[in-house]
Amino acid sequence: MTIKLAQAVPWTPHPRAATSDSRAGSQFVSQANGTRSCCGGWQFEFTGVTPGHRYRIAVDAVLKDVDLPSDAVACLAIWGKVAPDFSRLGMSFFWDYICATASGSEMQRFSGTFIAPEACDTVTIRTTLRWTSRGTVNWSLPELQDLGETAPRPPVRVAVVTGQEGDARASRPTLAEGIDFYAGLTERACEKHGAHLIALPEIGPQWHMPEHAFDKATPVPGPVTDRFAEIARRHDATIVVGLHEREGDAVFNSAVVIDAGGHIAGTYHKVHLASFEAFSGVSPGDDFPVWETRVGRIGCNICMDSSAAESSRMVGLNGGDFLVLPIMGDHRASVWHKGNPVLDEGRWQAIMRTRAMDNQLTMVVARNNSTASCIIDRSGEILAYNDGTADMIVADVTLDDDYRKWNGGCFRQVNWRQRRPGRYGAFVHPAPEALTKLTRGIQTP
Repeated sequence: MTIKLAQAVPWTPHPRAATSDSRAGSQFVSQANGTRSCCGGWQFEFTGVTPGHRYRIAVDAVLKDVDLPSDAVACLAIWGKVAPDFSRLGMSFFWDYICATASGSEMQRFSGTFIAPEACDTVTIRTTLRWTSRGTVNWSLPELQDLGETAPRPPVRVAVVTGQEGDARASRPTLAEGIDFYAGLTERACEKHGAHLIALPEIGPQWHMPEHAFDKATPVPGPVTDRFAEIARRHDATIVVGLHEREGDAVFNSAVVIDAGGHIAGTYHKVHLASFEAFSGVSPGDDFPVWETRVGRIGCNICMDSSAAESSRMVGLNGGDFLVLPIMGDHRASVWHKGNPVLDEGRWQAIMRTRAMDNQLTMVVARNNSTASCIIDRSGEILAYNDGTADMIVADVTLDDDYRKWNGGCFRQVNWRQRRPGRYGAFVHPAPEALTKLTRGIQTP
């Protein structure tokens, strides 16, 4: 079928909110109405949509005198024919945000690639100016390109290798023993289960070595990564290895992403060090990179990073599909009194499921003691969980999942597009008075 523009008309949820709209050829203007309740714009109805086809949609906008453009200007693709006074999309339609590639600029391009749902032959592109009493937006006629049918990406088989709880705790005082232990599990994950992505625990091969991190740290590449790179090459697998890394004059708690083919895609340095690490001479990292790999985009956190909401949020914002989390434990999921920690599995699961949903990431959690290692998809579903009796867990993860909320919106897009970063100043740069409140009135018992 051929895509055709059936009509272009102004829309508004209520006459008192309507923008002032005009058209000049292929340009469509929306002007704020002088009230803070302003909400409206243009909608463009295209027919000839083929269900199951992937469409590239783009709309250009030129803004003038618009307050906080990232808030005030929005664009939706609504899959169906929509009345121009209908705003409660509810369960009537599937719909997607078309996101801007250059937020905050006077010129913005809204673009994205979307799959037309079943039984749909029409898409309505709705442009919106809202939440501002002033300003004008000049919209271009939307561009739609039919990219045809696209085969979904195959599921990724993920394995977390730890050993059973008793084996995980067993003594391995030398680096060679630690490497052999985890390499054997990794080999079996590949040979028996056909795993594409394998995650090891925090500093796994060095975990039981009694030396200080300064003495047991190894370079990258080095003896640890060389062994796992060889396994990655033979099995066309991606492996994430936790280790203490020596880099020149610094030592880091690291997670090394070894891609299929055996090359190192990247190394993550733990940003938020545990209290005992913070005064040990170990250095912290300073960013949350995400790397393209054969299985998808991978970012990492390590242990205490999980306590800071920003850690997983940054991996999500940087476009990760997977967040691999080597971890020994979580102080929020332990008994709340002095003494040896006792794992509260209910709290642990709640933490990891929340991280997955809030940041739209598949969580791949590798705990040193085996118990509570888990694989959780973006919807918060626990795909695999280790109760301590398994030496590894395995699950298939679907990346092209198309999770949608009850109201028809794309789960991932709603999660990101509803954010208002311009309002989060204290989140990024805490004010002095906020920092003072953290310690005011706290006394040692």
